Amino acid sequence: MKTDIFDYELPEGLIARYPAKERDQSRLLVLNRKTSELSNHIFSEIIHYIQAGDLVVFNNSRVMAARLFGQKNSGAKLEFLIEKILDDQSCISHIRANRAPKLGSTIEIADIRAEVVDKKDGLYRLKLIEGNIWQLMAEHGHMPLPPYIKRQDETFDAERYQTVYGELLGSVAAPTAGLHFTKAILQAIKNKGADIAYITLHVGSGTFKPVQTDSIHAHVMHSELIDVPQSVCDQVKKTKANGGRIVAVGTTSVRSLETAAQSGTIQAFYGESDIFIYPGKSFNVVDAMVTNFHLPKSTLIMLVSAFASIDMIKEAYQHAIDDNYRFYSYGDAMFIY
Repeated sequence: MKTDIFDYELPEGLIARYPAKERDQSRLLVLNRKTSELSNHIFSEIIHYIQAGDLVVFNNSRVMAARLFGQKNSGAKLEFLIEKILDDQSCISHIRANRAPKLGSTIEIADIRAEVVDKKDGLYRLKLIEGNIWQLMAEHGHMPLPPYIKRQDETFDAERYQTVYGELLGSVAAPTAGLHFTKAILQAIKNKGADIAYITLHVGSGTFKPVQTDSIHAHVMHSELIDVPQSVCDQVKKTKANGGRIVAVGTTSVRSLETAAQSGTIQAFYGESDIFIYPGKSFNVVDAMVTNFHLPKSTLIMLVSAFASIDMIKEAYQHAIDDNYRFYSYGDAMFIY
């Protein structure tokens, strides 16, 4: 299958560089997979599409203040994007610099010294000589806004680039479908007679990378840490047995649930997953999903095209473009069922 199938033209002005004034006032494009019907809504109206007996699954990962600035001993400037925390003193990080730091050299991150221990696949393993990485991020870190937003993070991003239900720090990008939910909507879901569950997927920077191979089958998928506890598996099984639907909020929740159910039956899973879902792949768990609009040629647009169809997603994206929906992380949402 050719990667170019998943390409599309997006006017620059439709890339959302700021969030909607209120989380639940972003727009919502609803796609019915059975009829191919599209309808326009405000996100708060998603509650009309949640049914009693459904299980709505959220990703409770929080975004780390993972962008930091520092320098070499020479004074040359460095920019860091921490990808993964190994322990309180060690991490894996991207480094942007005019000249890459040498292995074994000492650098500064903010005002903390660190040693460059290793380099693999363009990522550096750093070990702090003093201090604590979590404290370092808390005091000096910036929200790692996606590159297409094309602005520096501002004070409000520390709250708006997080979901209202996020608990576990570990992501370098927000699970963006969840950004539209408010505590009032979460309560409305429960009041409707639906249940809520939480999985964890710590989003890596690989989520923004387009597929660069001509064929999607040649693409090497990035891996991310996933935790689907037994309690969620039990909720999924109970919901299915009672005729309810599993509604996944975001592609991260989809990937987590489908990773845990690759055998055909969902079971607890903790570890790295490099699951790649594209047209032709089946879904063992998810019946409906909430998702944002994704980058061209990305693995995420391939995932939603597998859930609906390539033609339906192309039509939906063109509808959104024609109707001036806002795209990507701070943009509008879709509900596909």
